Amino acid sequence: MKKTILLLSLSLLMLVSSQAQDILKAARQFINTLDEDQKTKTLFPFDGEERYNYHFVPFVRKGITLNEMNEVQKNAAFTLLQTCLSKQAFQKTNEIRNLELVLKAMEKRKPDDHYRDTGNYHFSIFGIPASNTIWGWRFEGHHMSFNFSVNNNRLVAATPGFLGSNPGFVKEGPQKGKEVLQDETETGYSLLASLNPDQKKQAVIDSSAPAEILSSDKRKLLLENPAGIPYSALSPLQQQAFLQIVQLYVHRYTKLFAEDMFREIQQAGLDHLWFAWTGSTEKGIGHPHYYRIQGPTLLIEYDNTQNNANHVHSVIRDLKHDFGGDELLEHYRQAHSQ
Repeated sequence: MKKTILLLSLSLLMLVSSQAQDILKAARQFINTLDEDQKTKTLFPFDGEERYNYHFVPFVRKGITLNEMNEVQKNAAFTLLQTCLSKQAFQKTNEIRNLELVLKAMEKRKPDDHYRDTGNYHFSIFGIPASNTIWGWRFEGHHMSFNFSVNNNRLVAATPGFLGSNPGFVKEGPQKGKEVLQDETETGYSLLASLNPDQKKQAVIDSSAPAEILSSDKRKLLLENPAGIPYSALSPLQQQAFLQIVQLYVHRYTKLFAEDMFREIQQAGLDHLWFAWTGSTEKGIGHPHYYRIQGPTLLIEYDNTQNNANHVHSVIRDLKHDFGGDELLEHYRQAHSQ
């Protein structure tokens, strides 16, 4: 039995090491495709303020854009992204970028107007990617932001992880019927629908939904104590529906990292997680609503209120390891002060 456990542990370590090597290899290959001017735009210190410059709206960002890359460089950039995201999440990033074309048509923008632009998405590298260093990288643009940190050849943090969709449901045009964040919507409603009247009274904490996710684009979260209904007050089937939401957001990331992240959430105590809903409990466009799951180490937020409740924002934040966490930053500074 002990031998079997040891072999399984060794296999897991080999898989984790292989995954980290894939990320490192992809980062180096991407950097090597860049010329010196492009590297200046892309490379930043790990301990600088730019690493915390987190936004998910149309915004003047730093970092090299897809528009500034040739095809070889784009392929290398997307390979790096694929080493950190699940297949489903990577597909969603492409679909969200393509919604820029929908918005451009809806807003009747001219062809040379780049406010809505599928290529205006930025890649940034923080620190020096190596097997024994602390470094990170970011992929960000309108309705997307993923922030990764690596330590000693291991992916250790991957939040904030934001995905948004406007329109939430495409009503006309070539992409008619597209609903990129349908899973995020349906899992929230499924849990809400499973609650009995007393439970629903506890879970629905406000009849009005906020205009935006409450964590916004801030580095430090200011949310107070969790509200709504705790995981411990749910039936086993309702708990499964609750965890389906958590797993959906956690599995935006590559399998091994997602499993590690979920394990940490379990260790912090599932009974300490809460589900809260605000706004309309009816489904569909025209019914603004918001939900969140909050606990000691986790915050998940979903908001669909803008554009007549057809504009979704969703995020997962690791309250212990956001942007790599304070401990990782301190470790980096100590290593560079010697």
